[in-house]
Amino acid sequence: MSITKESELEGMQQASEAVAYTLKQMTSYAEPGMTTRELDDFGAKILSGFGAKSAPHTTYGFPGWTCISVNNEFCHGVPSGKRKLKEGDLVNIDVSAELNGFWADNGGSFVLGPDLNHHQALVTASREILVKAISSIKGGVRIADIGYLMESEAKKRGFKVIRNLAGHGIGRALHEQPDELMNYRNKSDQRRFRKNAVVAIETFISTTSSYATELSDGWTMVGNKGGFMAQHEHTIVVTDKAPLILTAMNGIFD
Repeated sequence: MSITKESELEGMQQASEAVAYTLKQMTSYAEPGMTTRELDDFGAKILSGFGAKSAPHTTYGFPGWTCISVNNEFCHGVPSGKRKLKEGDLVNIDVSAELNGFWADNGGSFVLGPDLNHHQALVTASREILVKAISSIKGGVRIADIGYLMESEAKKRGFKVIRNLAGHGIGRALHEQPDELMNYRNKSDQRRFRKNAVVAIETFISTTSSYATELSDGWTMVGNKGGFMAQHEHTIVVTDKAPLILTAMNGIFD
């Protein structure tokens, strides 16, 4: 969507606060021995407290309230009462929701406890790349140039980007135009970011794979060549200067 009046900005801020606070609290709440279903239920209660509705559950019938992916699961992981978190796990939580007709989205990857499996470099790269990408976005900037920045920064660090996952416009629906905000340069994409546009910018940084493939559960995605992936995401408003990060309170840049 494009912000045209103060009430729209306020609506987006409220929806973004709900998902950002939920993500931050879920990240802090996660601990070894907890099941991903328990973590999801915790997040569901927070969203409900805001009066927000889970976007994946509402839009797609996703069997959970938030997406929780662990280790080799890249994204869209289904919360399970059988999956227990362990020290050193690479965990990704993606929280998106609707509140009073406005939709917001955010996510973050982190290592649970000590970095026993050496995932922290990947997590740090994903976070730093999102910081650089967002700081480079303003009205008039080519969308493909931000994708090029993301891929270039990933390569500098010895990582790859996933080429079939992308950021997206958001606001009055979970996915809006501009869609397919890729993590690489699509030379045929001549679009530019527009001032006042609301977009969800996210990284998909991986160790070995360039594509994500869906498992038999119809939701969870893993790498076509295995490995691990880290993702970080903010909902932002594009301006003539630095973007307004609506989900800043999630703490993924802290």
